[in-house]
Amino acid sequence: MNRTPINRELFQEKLKKYQVTDFAKATIREIKGIAEELECESGVEFVKMEMGVPGLPPAQIGVEAEIEALQSGIASLYPDINGLPRLKKAASQFIKSFVNIDIKPEGCVPVTGSMQGTFASFITCTQCDEKKDTILFIDPGFPVQKQQITVMGKKYESFDVYHFRGNKLKDKLEGYLKKGNIAGIIYSNPNNPSWICLNNEELKIIGELATQYDTIVLEDLAYFGMDFRKELGNPGKPPYQASVANYTDNYVILMSGSKVFSYAGQRIGVACISDKLYTRSYPGFKTLYGGGTFGTVFIHRVLYALSSGTSHSVQYAMAAMLEAASTGEYAFLDDIKVYGRRANKLKDIFLRYGFYLVYDKDMDDSIADGFYFTLGYPGMTSAELATELMYYGVSALPLNTTGSEQQGLRACTSFIKDHQYELLESRMQLFAKNNPL
Repeated sequence: MNRTPINRELFQEKLKKYQVTDFAKATIREIKGIAEELECESGVEFVKMEMGVPGLPPAQIGVEAEIEALQSGIASLYPDINGLPRLKKAASQFIKSFVNIDIKPEGCVPVTGSMQGTFASFITCTQCDEKKDTILFIDPGFPVQKQQITVMGKKYESFDVYHFRGNKLKDKLEGYLKKGNIAGIIYSNPNNPSWICLNNEELKIIGELATQYDTIVLEDLAYFGMDFRKELGNPGKPPYQASVANYTDNYVILMSGSKVFSYAGQRIGVACISDKLYTRSYPGFKTLYGGGTFGTVFIHRVLYALSSGTSHSVQYAMAAMLEAASTGEYAFLDDIKVYGRRANKLKDIFLRYGFYLVYDKDMDDSIADGFYFTLGYPGMTSAELATELMYYGVSALPLNTTGSEQQGLRACTSFIKDHQYELLESRMQLFAKNNPL
């Protein structure tokens, strides 16, 4: 076997240092830390694809609005726990412009990133009815969301949607809902990590079953509009971002400023609660709090216990970005289409050297090029492939950590630099030579 760019003994030393006994179970942060130390000590540049972090400058509209807000002195004031009225109105208009759904500003609640939004949603959902104490994940998904459930001391169930697309989704989903213990259903669309996009047929199935079994849908739109096969960036004009909101009133849409506006560092998102769900009372709230509706409990009980509101200045930034997008002043999707172009180039290189796309189809269509893609190599498990690629200075996340039952890796396009395509090409040429099919 030819020598690899990274010394195998050095990699094993790092595994011992981080106390990682099974690389398939390594966290994103552990893989990142190991890759950084290997790069530093070996002098070998890594092609880093493990972290789902924006690789673009933040939207200037947001930066300017936040600076102006800080200079006005708002840093000395606690933000309103309900959210900045301007932001609530802007979020409502954004949802109307790009999803074509009406949600009152009252139900559009700023949170410190979608992660706080999901955490607060999980808590609120599992408090509605004492018999419903479990969250159902349509996997693959964001690993930390399951960690949130564990931290809460609640329960979750999950299934890999790989074999249950289209009409097959109904029977699979209903099998869980019939048990009567599912408080909420969560998925991301586009999906992290597979980048599949649930279509209207599938969202209708989810929505109608959520209504039938009185379950709340948590629709994570962290990658809003990033199905680049469609022109989803024209405010007030179809096509619109697909959403379960067209098929049920039992939903919370979770939006994030992190990816679409490259505003991850300031931690800003918006939880958009449907009008009917916002005003609905549940028996569990009366037992715990003496009363309240889903919306008031979410804001005044759960969010208030987690934080005294979302950072004041960043709410001005988010409001400005949403407003500019809704008026057409800011074509926000144009800025981030570079991720799709990167994915296309990366896929070509991997496919040329014997790799395959694990999640390769969206029903009958090829998977979109976007922020993530999934790759496998014949005869290798997730752990084996993740480990082997580290020897070639390439870091990616094993799929099993995302709830996927498939063997392979999640690759993120955000940190890829222009000069690294040639670098990756030479590395994968050597990889293929050392690992012949």
